[in-house]
Amino acid sequence: MRRERGVTLLEVLAAVAILSIAGLALVELVTGGTRAVAVSRERERELADEERLLTAWSLLRREELDQRIGDRVVGPYVVRVQRPERGLYRLAVERSAAPGVEELVTVVYRAGAP
Repeated sequence: MRRERGVTLLEVLAAVAILSIAGLALVELVTGGTRAVAVSRERERELADEERLLTAWSLLRREELDQRIGDRVVGPYVVRVQRPERGLYRLAVERSAAPGVEELVTVVYRAGAP
């Protein structure tokens, strides 16, 4: 009878250890998922801001784009305006935190003055 009590105690301790390890793994999994959701929401907000910024700059007239050729810092973003050909303007948006990585790019055409 005494031997069975000792074995039972060992089995209970082993079961508690296994459950504890499984519980820790589950907590880590949930924490990782929550962190990923927060990062995704922040990135989605940044992309929406960049899209609005690029849309606003793409509505500028030719004269206004000519004045803005080069890099301009707009809040946490950098807007790059280039004119590869007459009448064509390349607009790119990147984050100041990641220089050189253009996230959104578009090309607009503006006809010359009549």
